Amino acid sequence: MIRKLASGKYRLYSRKKDPKTGTRRNLGTFASRAAAERHERAVQFFKRR
Repeated sequence: MIRKLASGKYRLYSRKKDPKTGTRRNLGTFASRAAAERHERAVQFFKRR
């Protein structure tokens, strides 16, 4: 899940909520949406390994 921040950057959040905190885990902040989408694909790939 990618959200645009007030600063103009994009942040990648986990798809599921963290049961301990009830919020989504921050998986990184990126300057462009394309960079965030590339990283999201990498995260999904390594989740399956």
